[in-house]
Amino acid sequence: MLIKNKKAFHDYFIEDQLETGIVLEGWEVKSLKKGQGTLNEAYIKEFKNELYLVGSNISPLNTSVNYINYDKTRTKKLLLSRRELDKYIGKIKISGYTIVPLNYHDKKGKVKVQIGLAKGKKQYDKRRIIKDREINREKNRVLKKSL
Repeated sequence: MLIKNKKAFHDYFIEDQLETGIVLEGWEVKSLKKGQGTLNEAYIKEFKNELYLVGSNISPLNTSVNYINYDKTRTKKLLLSRRELDKYIGKIKISGYTIVPLNYHDKKGKVKVQIGLAKGKKQYDKRRIIKDREINREKNRVLKKSL
């Protein structure tokens, strides 16, 4: 896994995940493989029955050529089949879901994006999850001491 969006799992209930291709330039692939990018403020937008990744920041490497005009946050097209596009676009238009990028990862030399069909969490849901996590930690701590 090259870059992970930790904020997505905190802010959303992820109900379905899908691996997609993405249209990148050469310098972006090199930068992502070196771990220079973020997905924290990124989101996925539907435009003309296609999905686009917006707001993903990819910083160029220091060793890159100087004459290339870098656009760190350019909009990138996601590569999905028509059936997958229709399914996801239908869900976001009807059911109140949103699509969030979860991570960039490398698969057979290609950079892929894991996207998730998500529903937003309320503040009390976030608090309950944190409370449950702390209770489980305390249980494990007590069990570990007793063994």
